[in-house]
Amino acid sequence: MDAGAITDVAGIEVGHYTETRRPTGCSVVIARDGAVAGVDVRGAAPGTRETDLLDPTHLVPHIHAVMLAGGSAWGLDAASGVMRWLEEHGIGMDVGTSLVPLVPAAVLFDLHVGDATIRPDAQAGYAACAAASRQRPLEGNVGAGTGATVGKLFGPELAMKSGIGTASVRLGEVTVGALVACNAVGDVVDPANGQTVAGARTADGRALRHCTAALLRGEPLHSLLAGTHTTIGVVATDAPLTKAQAKRLATTAHDGLARSINPVHTMMDGDTLFALSTGKAARSPGMVVLAVMAAEAVARATLRAARMAHGITLAGGLWLPSAGDLTHTALHSSAEQGGKP
Repeated sequence: MDAGAITDVAGIEVGHYTETRRPTGCSVVIARDGAVAGVDVRGAAPGTRETDLLDPTHLVPHIHAVMLAGGSAWGLDAASGVMRWLEEHGIGMDVGTSLVPLVPAAVLFDLHVGDATIRPDAQAGYAACAAASRQRPLEGNVGAGTGATVGKLFGPELAMKSGIGTASVRLGEVTVGALVACNAVGDVVDPANGQTVAGARTADGRALRHCTAALLRGEPLHSLLAGTHTTIGVVATDAPLTKAQAKRLATTAHDGLARSINPVHTMMDGDTLFALSTGKAARSPGMVVLAVMAAEAVARATLRAARMAHGITLAGGLWLPSAGDLTHTALHSSAEQGGKP
């Protein structure tokens, strides 16, 4: 079944920049005509920019893009490149003397994946804008998901590769779509059956450990630095919303993360979701329905972030397998043992 994409939402474009020197990058979501926006920062260790202006009590009515980037706090610089590209294309808030593009941003930590001195910068953000289109975005090891990993509670050497994913849900004339870069400290779970798809591996690296069960057994955690994880994303709709409603949509969209990541919103994650409304649809089905659609789109996009990734081996020999790699390894092992689990 076609999962859809955030670009199914009228007025939304997406572009990726993928760094070739090491696994990192950035992704931009553009609303050329402006979008009413909200944000909900749920993790305890976020890296963000221009989120205060999204408060429903604050003045600014619209934003023009959202930047998602790797590179930890360094990656916030990519938003400057987005501003430059938008200004050059006549997009921004008219302040009389010039246009000021408004570009909130959030970053995830991928500095442990390759050379940490290489991270997204303003030129990367500019390049992501130049690549933006209404076409279905690429998924997996691209853009902000290039260096994303999951399942790090028991050590990065037992983690797995994740990436960026997208999905959409449509009801009548209204669409809600999501773009999620999943870099969670926990596991990615399929909400349809509760099965772990990608996450922490067993000591031999050949099977899934299942974080929640391992924690409840009392298995000791690896020493982790706060803020070295984080899932970030954008949920967008063409339904007309106020700023207060956009804020609420961002909040309820986190339900989708809670369905597909376990554990989620930890002290080591900086989970952040933005909500955008382009207002291109004639009417809204109401906040209850939109909230259900948003959570569903986010859950599907998060699952795709894990499933569409491919495994990598770093220069030092660290293997970060994908969900598909681990399935292949498990099946190969089973065949060697005569089909026994």
